[in-house]
Amino acid sequence: MKTIAFYLPQFYEIPENDLWWGKGFTEWTNVKKAKPRFLGHYQPRAPLRDYYYNLLDLDVHKWQINLAKQYGLDGFCYYHYWFKGKKLLEKPIELRNQCKEIDFPYCLCWANESWTRSWDGKDQEVLMRQEYGDESDWKEHFNYLLPFFKNKNYLNIKDKPIFVIYRPASIPNLNKMLSLWNEWAQSEGLLGIHFVEMLTIFEDKSDFLFDAAIEFEPMYTLKKLIGNTTSLHQEKKDFHLSYDFVWKRILNRQIKERENIYKGAFVDWDNSPRKKESALIVKGANPDKFKKYLLQHSKDTDFLFINAWNEWAEGTYLEPDEKYGYKYLEALMEIKKSHF
Repeated sequence: MKTIAFYLPQFYEIPENDLWWGKGFTEWTNVKKAKPRFLGHYQPRAPLRDYYYNLLDLDVHKWQINLAKQYGLDGFCYYHYWFKGKKLLEKPIELRNQCKEIDFPYCLCWANESWTRSWDGKDQEVLMRQEYGDESDWKEHFNYLLPFFKNKNYLNIKDKPIFVIYRPASIPNLNKMLSLWNEWAQSEGLLGIHFVEMLTIFEDKSDFLFDAAIEFEPMYTLKKLIGNTTSLHQEKKDFHLSYDFVWKRILNRQIKERENIYKGAFVDWDNSPRKKESALIVKGANPDKFKKYLLQHSKDTDFLFINAWNEWAEGTYLEPDEKYGYKYLEALMEIKKSHF
């Protein structure tokens, strides 16, 4: 079993975020401003030794990768942003892709949703609208991705590079696009592309030409608990769930709903740094519980996708922090060493 952690690249400044959120904005901005909302609420969260890194620094990538290797992680899945030819947050993955010193597996996940002020993929106050274009844009997008697919560190299955799509049902003519990408990949000497869809809180269809699917946790399970995020926004108040309750719901889902499912796991969840209201806060997480549940969940799957390596503003990260140090990483390492 390979363990892959989702990776957020929003830890450096870009002109668009300066315009939308104020000069100097990065993911750390919201993390630092967070405040506790109830007694015992673990906010703000701080990286160990206040290491508020900048992803334009190659040494940061080397530090992250050395840490991931040391504790048994098998790869990163970087979020990739493409809006009909417009790229955002592309520099970290381009930087590491060009560095021959870095030797660590990775793949890409197209986070194909509009950017809004509410951070939830809904289309109110749209900052950058997700558009898909026609066949010429699909080809431009494919051509941009091709050097990544051909990189020796890029994750593949049966010699096909893995490409994850976050919200497939939002893409018009998706099957045609996937078919063309496979044709173009084969014309470039690849055997094709291993397309993977994300199963999340959003719409879910099964008639697309995907090779596999990822259960994106905790959102996939929360879909079955609360339907979707609309009710949270209507309530305009925070929503609390027990860590044990959510994990037990994940573990009790015994029957796979389709073939070729890659399991998902989550470290913790608290997106209150991003939301003044309607935050979703999972209470009661700690490294010992994470280890216990992850061990039970890591059987009978080729890949386990962990949410996340560094989602600090959503409270789900393996990176060391001031409260627990390296204990979440140690939990992962102990499972990998003793059982895989």
